Amino acid sequence: VSRQLKEEIRRGFARLEDPLAGLLAMLESSSDWKGKGHSLGYCITTELQLWIKAHPAVPQSGTKLKKLQARVLGMLSQCPANLLDPLISIYQLHTADRNYLLEHVSHLYLQGNYKEAAILSIKLKLQPDQDVEKMCTPLLLQDKANLVEEYVAEYPELQRKLLQTLDTWCDPSFNIRDITRPYQGLSKYKPEKFNRRVLSKLVFRLLERFNVDSALCPNVINQRHLRTLNYLFYKRFVEKTMTEENWADHIQSTVGENQWLQEHLVQSLLRHCDTRGAAWWAQRCQVPPEMLPQAVAEELQKLHIQDRVEELTKADNYEASKKKDYYQLPIPRENIHFLQTWEETLQCWEKVLQPGQVVGVDMEWKPSFGMVGKPRVALLQLALKDEVFLLDLPWLLEQAEAEGEKEKLPHFIQMLYSDATITKLGYGMSGDLSSLAATCSALKDTEKQMQGVVDLLAVDKQVDGLSPEHSHEERGVRQPEKGLSLLVQHVLGKPLDKTEQLSNWEKRPLREEQILYAASDAYCLLEIYERLCKDPESFGLGSNLTDSLVGKQSKKPRAKKQLNKQEAPSPSGQECQGPRMEPSRPPAPISPQEFSVVCDNMLQGLGRYLRCLGVDVRLLDNEDDHRKAAEIARQEGRVILTSGLPYRTLCSQVGEGRCFSVNCSEKAKEQALQVLKHFNVQVSLGDIFSRCQ
Repeated sequence: VSRQLKEEIRRGFARLEDPLAGLLAMLESSSDWKGKGHSLGYCITTELQLWIKAHPAVPQSGTKLKKLQARVLGMLSQCPANLLDPLISIYQLHTADRNYLLEHVSHLYLQGNYKEAAILSIKLKLQPDQDVEKMCTPLLLQDKANLVEEYVAEYPELQRKLLQTLDTWCDPSFNIRDITRPYQGLSKYKPEKFNRRVLSKLVFRLLERFNVDSALCPNVINQRHLRTLNYLFYKRFVEKTMTEENWADHIQSTVGENQWLQEHLVQSLLRHCDTRGAAWWAQRCQVPPEMLPQAVAEELQKLHIQDRVEELTKADNYEASKKKDYYQLPIPRENIHFLQTWEETLQCWEKVLQPGQVVGVDMEWKPSFGMVGKPRVALLQLALKDEVFLLDLPWLLEQAEAEGEKEKLPHFIQMLYSDATITKLGYGMSGDLSSLAATCSALKDTEKQMQGVVDLLAVDKQVDGLSPEHSHEERGVRQPEKGLSLLVQHVLGKPLDKTEQLSNWEKRPLREEQILYAASDAYCLLEIYERLCKDPESFGLGSNLTDSLVGKQSKKPRAKKQLNKQEAPSPSGQECQGPRMEPSRPPAPISPQEFSVVCDNMLQGLGRYLRCLGVDVRLLDNEDDHRKAAEIARQEGRVILTSGLPYRTLCSQVGEGRCFSVNCSEKAKEQALQVLKHFNVQVSLGDIFSRCQ
């Protein structure tokens, strides 16, 4: 706004006998102020607000002010957002009669202006006198979860009430239609956004944002634990990639003493084992005998702790005979040091913080399986040429805090990352540093300060021939390698053994397998770097490898690293391309309107993206069996989009070229581009959002 206009506005106020009434009269007689942006009405209002501060005698009180407040309240529901605060301030609405304000908001609510009622309540701080469930339900039905968060943001008691309400709605026995029925005619109603899956995600977001005890939401937590339980059974008995010890650790920490989960554990054991096997595992997982079916309880009495069930050990994929298939540490076991005291750690830092040193850095944390909060680092690995140091980070931080020196360990870690003379090697460093910051707030700016880093994740897209299908014949049914394991295989000849990746890294003492895995994860970075620097051309890299990589880090690693370690993917989300018959020439181009697909469970993001581009999409729910995709494909002539292990099964149930496996480690946009390219779907501007209402 020009200075001249501002001065003219202020002179106008000075000439008015009653500037407050004058502003209202102007706004009531003009529709200009209702538009978005900085209208003339907005400029005049904000100038009056500043002018009043300079002339404190102007504000009125008593009956006259009440009449002005009544008039301005009637305007607020039509106000653009940027005018609300100035008008509330000018007309001192915080001093108005509270019951009168509540009555006005209630009137807005009854007229169906739920958003306006909520915004005005937030501005006037009326929430403590309102029913949080009543105010928030229509907002959630209209997919306005952000406004709901803002509504309860400053009121812990309301946060708890809202979370308890949402948790009640997530109870499997609760009929959600009881909530939606009174709002059938609601404008902008989005029923697809109001289901248990969406609501449980909101609950976890609110629990984390407001730092509320998750025990307040038993239904949502139990359902999440049940999904974890099913995933663990898949890893152990179907995919067979989890060791017995590792699996038992996670089962015990997931189920605990929760009777509901113990019942589901017993049911799953009976589905995957015989009665004797179920009894052995029930004993191992400390399930109370009274919860077992009679046949299992009888079998339990015959068992002794030292008994082994031959049937169960078949699932183990960690036999010594298979070790030769994997990368092996070239240093002796006595050169791997597990550090739990400050004296040991100091000796480690003296060796690590040497100019010209090359250090392989990695971190481990307990998988969260989708629970609340960022993962906290349980182990920090530092690999040098002749030895590897494993730092018990939680214990060392706790010790330092007890001694009143909680800054000394973060200080050394910052020195390491910020020293340009020390080369730090990592894989997905951004993800590791994010978890490091969650573990110790003093390290939150480490990523901004670091120098001399080589993130080998940046090599992924540069190394020739690096793809999930690369040379994994003769390895039986084992999963194709990916991530760091794939890079190790390509550069050093053998992949990493990732059996211990999803271990409980917080449990002490660490098992020998965990110690060897953690040391290998850090040490292999040194060997990869040395090999690539010696002969970059043979891997399709430029000769100035060191110059091009030092100081660079991938922008992608956070999501990738978090997926690998923090939140295990669902069984259907394992990256497994499978052998695909690529046509000799691309298919004839088709429009999105002619392309019909069914997306397997866990690919809803891809399905929604394709639908936005005009593709005819049907989505499976996460609870649906994969075979349902084949039924729909056959009945409706659709192409199946899937990923991971179900690909081969579904391929055999539909015609050639009617099933496609996407890369589940990619985001929805990249997956969609992959699908469109494969089927030669040509998207025009008119197709975009053509199926959206």
